[in-house]
Amino acid sequence: MTLRVLVVEDDPVAADAHALYVGRVPGFTVAATVHSRAEAVRALDEEAPVDLILLDLYLPDGNGLELLRRLRAAGHTQDVFAVTSARDLAVIREGVSLGVVQHVLKPFTFRTLSDRLSRYRDFRTAAEAHGEAASQDEVDRALSDLRAAPASSALPKGLSAPTLARVTAHLREAASRGLTASEAATALGINRITARRYLEHLVTTGDADRRQRYGQVGRPEHHYAWRGSGPGATSGG
Repeated sequence: MTLRVLVVEDDPVAADAHALYVGRVPGFTVAATVHSRAEAVRALDEEAPVDLILLDLYLPDGNGLELLRRLRAAGHTQDVFAVTSARDLAVIREGVSLGVVQHVLKPFTFRTLSDRLSRYRDFRTAAEAHGEAASQDEVDRALSDLRAAPASSALPKGLSAPTLARVTAHLREAASRGLTASEAATALGINRITARRYLEHLVTTGDADRRQRYGQVGRPEHHYAWRGSGPGATSGG
């Protein structure tokens, strides 16, 4: 079973990254990538069937939950992963009422999205294979498997989410040019060793590529590029 995903994200760089992530998870393919509510509606009307929507909640032509409400009224029943920086529990509750099965907070790593997509794939596979739950325990287990957060989601000791967000954003903005730990440190106002720890973390999680950049003198420096933006990137699973 291959699940088709519609990526709805207003930031083109983030949209490309999210599509790249989806394409690397076995059992998923990207049906289309769009950047607004209007484009999302057209894609759902015109594309082949979509199984899952990866939905940014802040779009240039309206709120993502308003889009979802409109889609439900029009008879669209796709499951939704809300992708957002919003931490308002009222927003999360409203999303759940509209069929959001996962909230993925920005910025996130490939590992985070991959875990949630894999759980969703397993949930769909089990639901279609068995059709009917034999007991309350089986229902509870299926929902728990779908919604549970991965044990590996915590950052390594000494790393903070706000600084990781800043490093991630700066690396994305560098695009194919990439950067070194020294360049990141200067731009972000942190020391080089700290910058390198965050960049190495992004390499470990599969979000960045590391290669050597040779200068005119001295030893080569490690050079980091956002995954999918540089010559060392891969788009496969």
